[in-house]
Amino acid sequence: MLRIFSSLVVGVIFGIGLTVSEMINPARVIGFLDITGRWDPTLAFVMAGALAVTLPLFRFILRWPRPVLDRQFYLAAKSEIDRPLIIGAAIFGIGWGLAGFCPGPAFAGLASANPGVFLFVAAMIAGQWLCAKTYG
Repeated sequence: MLRIFSSLVVGVIFGIGLTVSEMINPARVIGFLDITGRWDPTLAFVMAGALAVTLPLFRFILRWPRPVLDRQFYLAAKSEIDRPLIIGAAIFGIGWGLAGFCPGPAFAGLASANPGVFLFVAAMIAGQWLCAKTYG
């Protein structure tokens, strides 16, 4: 129960961070990708902030015998670059560039009650389900 509650709290904090940084606004992401027009560096600052926290702490935390709220760490089992990875990354990038959303901001954007966000999340879930059926 504590693990579920802590996951909820962390998810809410993440969603608030996405909202405050305006990463739930597709125009911010599309503005970042528009390097030949009116480039918006906001996303670069958000990514730099995430890296500033993650890079120094990741190796430190992996030295622990186990996570605080679980029995083990869950890290990627595969390390090679294969066809499904490349295809998935391409689809993700195309969708991100066209819609201005990736999964985290899309879920946080559901709070806006914008029908376009609901449509995007439904399409994203359908794509994940299809991928799991195909490669899972």
